[in-house]
Amino acid sequence: MSELVTGDAVVLELRPARLPSRALAAAIDLAVVFCVFILVSVVVGIASVTLDEAAVAAIGVALFLLVLIGGPIAVETLSHGRSLGKLACGLRVVRDDGGPIRFRHALVRGAMGAVEILMTFGAVASVASLVSARGRRLGDVFAGTLVIRERVSAKRPGVMPPPPPWLVGRFSQLDLSAVPDELWLAIRQYLTRMHQLDAGVGGSIAGRLADELVARTGISPPQGIPAAAFLAAVVHERQARDARRVFSGAGGAAASRAPEPVPVPPASVPTVSGGFAAPAGVTAPVEVGEAVGGVPRAEERGGAGGSSAGFAPPG
Repeated sequence: MSELVTGDAVVLELRPARLPSRALAAAIDLAVVFCVFILVSVVVGIASVTLDEAAVAAIGVALFLLVLIGGPIAVETLSHGRSLGKLACGLRVVRDDGGPIRFRHALVRGAMGAVEILMTFGAVASVASLVSARGRRLGDVFAGTLVIRERVSAKRPGVMPPPPPWLVGRFSQLDLSAVPDELWLAIRQYLTRMHQLDAGVGGSIAGRLADELVARTGISPPQGIPAAAFLAAVVHERQARDARRVFSGAGGAAASRAPEPVPVPPASVPTVSGGFAAPAGVTAPVEVGEAVGGVPRAEERGGAGGSSAGFAPPG
């Protein structure tokens, strides 16, 4: 996996294409180009039977340059790095900064490809791709481009992580009416993708979102609480309120009581995946009644198995 940094200092994790997939894409492109070259040569040969040998040789050179070299350059420029072979293999040519390529990039790649692919039957390109850490051939090095994989294996959609047990119910009196929907959406998107982000970038995003949330609610998180854990706890509180409101409005189902924090004995202090315990004096709520709207009870979240959110309690 390759880490590229954009102008906004955001780390992009791209998957560079390796030699097997690139070779297959190049074989498809060359097969198509040679078929077009042979077809055009036959048509031009029939049309130029009355010309002398010098004119026929000049036309052959022009066809070689236009079809075998100019054709791939035009296709990569117009398709922004996705030729027929790359499209079939799920590949794409991008700039070193992750942006789409332009004509000058395709021109350098095509000119170098005539030497390292056509004239050497791909030997130079194969060696360069094997030596390069990101699988780049000489044309990519001189053009400042990179071939990446656009199609990757399907992953499970992002799941909202539950808050740590030692933060559940601590914001039950928080006024969330001033928080706009755009901020809620940004927080949810961050929480579902927080484990896919670079640690430094994710921390800065969490801090900025937490500052915006504090400005809207007028309450600061407890001392030493990570920003991501604070966001998860506030989002969980909003989801619990929405669930209670929906069930109370539907009728026939009693809304569950607000959780009452009770001290947790030292022997049953919940732990998280990192093996750390909540600090002394931190209380964990115990909810009474069944789950409401898919929100599990506190004893189900904070059991001996620990938290699945991945948040470590403050030291």
